[in-house]
Amino acid sequence: MPRIFISAGEPSGDLHGGPLALALRERFPGLTLEALGGSHLAGAGAAVRFSIEGFSALGFAEVIRTIPAHWRLLRTLRRDFRAGRYDLIIPVDYPGFNLRLAEAARRSRVPVLYYIAPKHWAAGTRLTPRFARAVSRVACILPFEPEFFARFGVPAEYVGHPLLDQPALPSRSEARWRLGIQDSDRVLALFPGSRPQEIERLWPEFREAARRVLKDGGCNRVLVAARAGLTYGDAEAGLTLVTDSGLVLAAADAAIVKSGTATLETALAGVPMVVAYRVHPVTAWLARRIMRVRWVSLVNLIAGQALVPELLQGEANADRLVAEVLPLLDRRGSAPLTQRAGFERIRERLGSPGAAIRVAAMAEELLGIAGAGAGLD
Repeated sequence: MPRIFISAGEPSGDLHGGPLALALRERFPGLTLEALGGSHLAGAGAAVRFSIEGFSALGFAEVIRTIPAHWRLLRTLRRDFRAGRYDLIIPVDYPGFNLRLAEAARRSRVPVLYYIAPKHWAAGTRLTPRFARAVSRVACILPFEPEFFARFGVPAEYVGHPLLDQPALPSRSEARWRLGIQDSDRVLALFPGSRPQEIERLWPEFREAARRVLKDGGCNRVLVAARAGLTYGDAEAGLTLVTDSGLVLAAADAAIVKSGTATLETALAGVPMVVAYRVHPVTAWLARRIMRVRWVSLVNLIAGQALVPELLQGEANADRLVAEVLPLLDRRGSAPLTQRAGFERIRERLGSPGAAIRVAAMAEELLGIAGAGAGLD
């Protein structure tokens, strides 16, 4: 039976690693599956040798503090690779550490199947040749990525987006019933993020925009997709904090969403949106000099056009947010209809569910090649 190691060094990778672990165990009964991960991988039956506690970090100072732990982990896994402990390595996202892990595996002639490729297409290609030498195959979750990586000789395949495998949202009527909202109510949803830094930078402008929309009659309910344990300031009349983001999406007429995966979730739910984001000024200055794409939201990138408004840095203010979201709350207007039509095209481009199953099939192919003594540098 094969011996596989999954490396998912942060919560999002652990989340997507869980279904992959299930798919691998179904394809390979008796599989030895070990991981760097968390509760999702553990719940799917992987033996978590190394917990993501102490590795995942956000912010320069926090990342610096995790460097010694990362180096110790890398040294341990290098010894494992040389000793032949694993037949296949599957790094999941987490490109800073996982690129070095992939290089170490390939030096020991262990094949590498990289799941959720680093976004070199967005911020320059300096590391892409190095990435190409380190990996055996790449399982991409965005439909335009295989063409990009093919230019560097990387064998990449689009496997579908993991969001397509998420459980279906409740119906609009059920969500509104559970939240005590009338069908006739116009509902604005706010998705200010899940990290303290995001809340600090975005929430004041999101909240002020919601106040104005309520006051002007653009909507009569505001739902905030909130994360337990984070502070959102004083309670506001008409603003309701809800920790179930699926309920918020299902009940909403329109949304203001921080840039990230949440924008694609919102599009797949068919909810018209405005995208906003703010980062530290130094980070923004650097990003403007290295970014190689016209848009930052996954929705616009997949659509290949400015389908949804993007308000970044200083533009992500209450005045602009109100001006952009009010037309989306008009159920009879053209703006929400145009966005929803674009969202349907995005869903078609993403294809069908089953990303984890396709990655498991790629793993089987690689293991067959490795078993035949071919396909390694």
